Amino acid sequence: MARLLVVDDNEQDLKIMTRFLKKAGFEDIVTAETGEEGVEKAGIENPDLVITDTMLPGIDGFEVCRQIREQGPEGLKIIVMTGAIDAVDAIKARKSGADDYCVKTSDSANLVEAVKRLIK
Repeated sequence: MARLLVVDDNEQDLKIMTRFLKKAGFEDIVTAETGEEGVEKAGIENPDLVITDTMLPGIDGFEVCRQIREQGPEGLKIIVMTGAIDAVDAIKARKSGADDYCVKTSDSANLVEAVKRLIK
């Protein structure tokens, strides 16, 4: 089973995402609440996929994505997520090395679909 790392500073959003991902069959979920912690845990926990919010204290989600890409491992999938619906963020996410980009919604259905698509 795939290991997921979810990076988000909003405790409520973390709980919602974790609940939806577990409901979809993803049991091995590690969380981080800052960008720096996310980068560190990506190196230690060896996740198959990282989901990071764009707005984080310290370094933002785009920088988290860039740093994880630099450090490896190769083949790690990254989804950048935002609460803001902004086309510029999608372009920025791709440039920072993200495999996918999701808008944060209360039901997390689009996120679960993106995770399933990237982890085959």
